[in-house]
Amino acid sequence: MKSTVEQLSPTRVKINVEVPFDELKPNFDRAYRKIAQQVRIPGFRPGKAPARVLESRIGRAPVLDEVVNEAIPAKYLEAVRAGEVRTLGQPDFEVTKLEDREVLEFTAEVDIRPEIALPELEGLSVSVDDVEVTDEEVAAELDQLRARFGTLTGVERPAQDGDFVSIDLSATVDGEEVEEAATTGLSYEIGSGQLVDGIDEAIVGANAGETKTFTTQLVAGQYAGREAEVSVTVQSVKQRELPEADDEFAQLASEFDTIDELKADLRERLAKMKKVQQGVQARDKILDELLGTVEVPLPEKVVEAEVESRKHDAVHDLDHSEEALAQLLESQGKTLDEFNAEVQAESEKAVRTQLLLDTIADTEQTSVNDAELTERIIYQAQRFGVSPDEYVQRAQQSGQLSAIYADVRRGKALASIVRRATVTDASGAVVDLADLFGAEDTTEAAEDSTEAPAVVEAEPAETEVTDAAESSTEK
Repeated sequence: MKSTVEQLSPTRVKINVEVPFDELKPNFDRAYRKIAQQVRIPGFRPGKAPARVLESRIGRAPVLDEVVNEAIPAKYLEAVRAGEVRTLGQPDFEVTKLEDREVLEFTAEVDIRPEIALPELEGLSVSVDDVEVTDEEVAAELDQLRARFGTLTGVERPAQDGDFVSIDLSATVDGEEVEEAATTGLSYEIGSGQLVDGIDEAIVGANAGETKTFTTQLVAGQYAGREAEVSVTVQSVKQRELPEADDEFAQLASEFDTIDELKADLRERLAKMKKVQQGVQARDKILDELLGTVEVPLPEKVVEAEVESRKHDAVHDLDHSEEALAQLLESQGKTLDEFNAEVQAESEKAVRTQLLLDTIADTEQTSVNDAELTERIIYQAQRFGVSPDEYVQRAQQSGQLSAIYADVRRGKALASIVRRATVTDASGAVVDLADLFGAEDTTEAAEDSTEAPAVVEAEPAETEVTDAAESSTEK
C-alpha cells in the first residue's frame, strides 16, 4: 500500500491511498464467505459455494462493493498511522480509481490537530478575589442549618414568601388540558423557584381554599415554549419555625458544644469554599489569557459537529421542536439568530480550548495514570447516578473512553501551568493554591502512566477543564 498526505489547510489534510489488489485477498475471502451465507445456490450448503460459482450467479459487482466498503476504513487507519496524522472527527472518503484485479485508489479528507505556537508558559500572573467571610454570610449559613431542623406549623393567614403550601395544579394550552402539569397535594416552598414562573406571585396573599390563575410559558413537555393558563388552588398554609440559635441547637446539629464554636466552624468552611473559588478563578483567568494570546486554527468540521451537538442538547427537552425553541427564546427576549451566534461562539471556544490544552499537554509531556483515570470515572459515575462499572460500559459502547482520558490529561496540563503562575488576591497578597492543584508529577508517577491513543477519532464534546479545584466544586 502507498499513501501520501496532502496539506489542504492548517486544520485539514487529504490522504491519498493506493492499494494493490494483492493486498485485498483477505478482504475478498471474507466477502465471499459473507455473501455465501446470504445466497442460496442449489447443490451447495449455506456458506459453502465457491467464489467462481457465486460470481457466476450474482456477478462481480456485489463482491467488489463488499470488499471496498470493508477495505477503505482499514487502509485509511493504516495510512493515518504511517503518516503520523493526528486526525479529528470522521473523514470524507472518495474512491478515485477502481480497476478490478489491479488497484484500488481512494482519498480521505479529514480535520487534523493544527500546529500551535505556544507562548512562554512560565511567569504568568493573574489576580483573584480576596477570601473574605462576612458575618452576614455566616448568619445565612447558620439559618440554612436551622431550617433543616425547623418544624412546620399551620397558620390562619394569607400565604407569604417562605411559607410551605399544599397546592393543586392544572394547566391548559388553547383550552386543552396539559396532563403532565396536573397534580394534587403538592408541597411547595414559596420563593424556592422550583415550579413554573409566576406561581409565587399568584400564591402570595392567597388563603387556604383560594384558587388563583396566571399565565406562564411551559419549558418542557409536549407544549414546551407555549403559553399556558395555570390554575393553582391553595389547600393549606404552613410556616417554618426555626430553633433558637443557642448552645442547645449547636449540640443537636453538630459535634460542637457551643453556638460560638459552630459559627467558627461555619466561617472556616465558607473560607475553604472561597479558597476553592479562588482556584477556579485563577484557572479560568489563566486559560482566558492563553486563549487571548495564542492563535488556534479551528478545524471547520469539528466546530460544526460541536455546534450540532449543542443545538441537539438545547432542543432535547423540547421534544426536538424547533418551534418550541423559538418560542422559548422569545420569552427570554432572545432571537434564534442570537441563539445560533452564541452557540457558534461557545463551540469555537470549546474546540480552541481543547486544541490548546492538548498542545500544552504534549509540550509538558503530561501523562495520566490508572489512579487518576479511575478517580475521574468514579466522579463522573456519581454525577450521573450510576455505578462506575456501568459508566465504563456506557463509555466503551459510545467510544468515549479515549475522550475521558483526554479530558483528564487536559486538566492536568492546565493545572501544571496554574501551579507555576503567580496568583495574587485583590489586596496584593500572593495566593498559595498548592492544596488545590497539588505538586508537580514525579518521575515515578509518570512512568506509571497509561498511554494515550496515537489517534483519537472522536468528535470533541464540550471541553471539561478539570483539576483539583473543579473536583471540589461542581460548576
